Amino acid sequence: MSGKLPEEEKKTSRMRNITINIPECYDKNIQKLIKLKIVPSRSEAIRTALREFIENEDKNLDLLEFSEK
Repeated sequence: MSGKLPEEEKKTSRMRNITINIPECYDKNIQKLIKLKIVPSRSEAIRTALREFIENEDKNLDLLEFSEK
């Protein structure tokens, strides 16, 4: 048993581990954001950027399973 209430489980999405390659300059900038405590990790920086990209594109496209409408 996870210890979470059923309502909490619905709000938590499952994470999937992926591997990506990014230009070194992107990584250097992500490291600066981490040092400035703007983001806690590379993963969170990339998740945030991807979330914002998809939210912006969702205005033009009907992207499935991203957000509740």
